[in-house]
Amino acid sequence: MTSSLILELEHVSKEFDDGFEVVNDVSIKVKRGEFVCFIGPSGCGKTVLLYEIAGFYPAHDGNIKVDGKVSHFIGQDRIMVFQDHMLFPWKTVFQNLMFGMKKSPLPKLEKIELVEKYLKSVDLLKFRDWPIYKLSGGMKQRVALGRSLLANPEILLMDEPFSSLDAITRKNLRKKLINLWQETQKTILFVTHSVSEAVYLADTIYLMSARPTTVKKTYNIDLPRPREITNPNFVKIMTQLEADLERECEFDKNRVDEQIELKDILIN
Repeated sequence: MTSSLILELEHVSKEFDDGFEVVNDVSIKVKRGEFVCFIGPSGCGKTVLLYEIAGFYPAHDGNIKVDGKVSHFIGQDRIMVFQDHMLFPWKTVFQNLMFGMKKSPLPKLEKIELVEKYLKSVDLLKFRDWPIYKLSGGMKQRVALGRSLLANPEILLMDEPFSSLDAITRKNLRKKLINLWQETQKTILFVTHSVSEAVYLADTIYLMSARPTTVKKTYNIDLPRPREITNPNFVKIMTQLEADLERECEFDKNRVDEQIELKDILIN
């Protein structure tokens, strides 16, 4: 019988070689098919935590388990969607997705059918022959999303993928992402700085502390979908989360100010 848990973080920490501590004792459990958002002060360590889960960084302490097995390396079961879409600008939309199929043993015709299937899923099939450099920012992120889904990962890791886009494009891509998530039933871990985005997308939100980051508070979002930002319950959760985030950001600012003052005293 398949476990309902797809990902477990057990007392995970990360310290770089110079002693710079970024992640401190993070323990969470993620259910298969769950949509999880991480939100916290800028620079707190959210992205580093996501990179640990992806296998880009080894954990300094603790265990990361995928499907019950400790994971130390990058794997096809976890695919990353970055802030920068990481596409080949000189290649076409179709060629960018086809590149990911390079080592696949499938016959060429089946590869083409799969690529076209995922281009259709992100509404880009009619742009299949366009070079990447001609696309808008939102279209590029849809290409990156289609390429990630094509790899058929168990877990999709998304690091502020909509942060550089305008408000209307972000809104449209959030809707598209929720539709794709519901269709594919993938597990998604999503880092964001937007409170409304987190409440709109997530089943579970983890408010992360200032660096070294750890889980400060957990929000279980039990709102029907599709979600409306004008819904009173939506506004209530958003207001509470925003207040908690502001307190954590203020704590971080005060701590930085104290460190600067201490440094000045030591220098003088």
